[in-house]
Amino acid sequence: MRSVPVAIAAAALVGAFTITALPLPAEAAPKREQVVVVFKPGQGAAVRALLAREGAVTVHDLAEVNAVAVRLAPRGVRALRAHPGVAYVERDHEMKLMRTARPAGVATPMIAAGEVVPFGIPMVQADQVSDAAAGNRTVCIIDSGYDIAHEDLPVAGVTGTNLSDAGDWFNDQQQHGTHVAGTIAALGGNGVGVVGVLPSGTVRLNIQKVFGSEGSTSSSTVARAALNCVRAGAHVINMSLGGSRPSRFQEAVFRFAERRGVLAIAAAGNAGTSAISYPGGFPSVVAVGAVTEAGARADFSQFNETVELAAPGDLVLSTVPMGTALVSDVAVGGTPYESLAMDGSPASSASAALYDFGLGTADDPGAAGKVCLIARGSISFAEKVQRCEANGGLAAIVYNNAPGMFAGTLGGEATGIPSVSVSDAAGAAMLGQLGQVASVSITGGNYDLFSGTSMATPHVAGVAALVWSHHPGCTAAQIRESLKLSAIDLGAPGRDDEFGHGLVQAKAAVDRIATLGCGL
Repeated sequence: MRSVPVAIAAAALVGAFTITALPLPAEAAPKREQVVVVFKPGQGAAVRALLAREGAVTVHDLAEVNAVAVRLAPRGVRALRAHPGVAYVERDHEMKLMRTARPAGVATPMIAAGEVVPFGIPMVQADQVSDAAAGNRTVCIIDSGYDIAHEDLPVAGVTGTNLSDAGDWFNDQQQHGTHVAGTIAALGGNGVGVVGVLPSGTVRLNIQKVFGSEGSTSSSTVARAALNCVRAGAHVINMSLGGSRPSRFQEAVFRFAERRGVLAIAAAGNAGTSAISYPGGFPSVVAVGAVTEAGARADFSQFNETVELAAPGDLVLSTVPMGTALVSDVAVGGTPYESLAMDGSPASSASAALYDFGLGTADDPGAAGKVCLIARGSISFAEKVQRCEANGGLAAIVYNNAPGMFAGTLGGEATGIPSVSVSDAAGAAMLGQLGQVASVSITGGNYDLFSGTSMATPHVAGVAALVWSHHPGCTAAQIRESLKLSAIDLGAPGRDDEFGHGLVQAKAAVDRIATLGCGL
């Protein structure tokens, strides 16, 4: 029962004084909890009636597995736990994207005219196998959306559902889902961008957007997305996401998908520890670890008994929503310098004489109409850039006070001039070029380097669909087993916790099934 504010005025005459009672404070409404309720077979109607009486708000209906995610007051949760028709009640856990921060000194690449083949494509043998028959497979991507306007991604055969708090399934606020999709299906032979595992544009994609304005979601939202994938006829599910807490009902969802012939694939996690991440940790899901271009375990990749396969996941080049990657270009006196765009810098350009603006801690009218060269230290990057701008500077170059490059951020502060970071060595060289023309340009790019088991997972999902397209008569379980048996063994002989059964291989799996059949 919800309480409402009530003002009570009572006047009582005591002697010569009138006393008026003050308004009583309103009773605070109980904070609602978000839980998943799993009911016993045949008890759905009775449990739903109780939920209605308790004023529960439905978040997701998960009828396929006799469950519903709701928000309701603690009293209602207690009533549910006591109801004979309820199997169990579980808190709706948080799940996150499995992408790591960009290492300091790694710049967003400038993609020249023509097509780039990311290193992971030949590592998993995707370039050795035709995907001409990929139209017989559907890959479902549970992530942050898909930039359907991207120059290098398929449009035909792409469907989706938005389960997030922002935009549509064909918009991507986090960049992550579009990057994952590019590894799976970036178009080949179009003369631009990159190439995916399935580059012909024929594979069918179903996009389940679960991340919107934030990089987190709930276990019930991921479960609803997985059930939507099953409804959409998906053969493979890609989940570059995870959480640290196992969920009984979510495990039931992936068993449900497995029974319906779906191969679910998920990230092993980015903590760099032996902790298990879910849903990758469930027996019905393939957990994927990440390796570097050299074939070593990426230092962030989790290692444990659930890791089944490994794939490239360190500094993977792929698609991001059009114009959202910041690409910087810096030259002084015609000499180019490696640089990184400040996170949050506007995409713009300027060219003017280079001026020593010191640490950027004091006003200096000499910066007017110049490009400010600023030393790192003492104050934030945003303060340095803002002071340069306030003194009439047209652009800012911040050089390191320690060896090497660094990645700077404006921390969400608004600036109107382009700003970049460079190494200490570049800064020292530029100090010898003061007064020469410096050009700073930041443009919006369509491709970026991401790292994480998030980036390894779509390599495996793409290979699974590619192999399956050649042998559509195989079951999901047989494709899974074939991928394990044909992987390149890495690390300790046999299966190990860092690489699982090894680096996934497309051609080896296709050839193995062609020779030995599905029933390996």
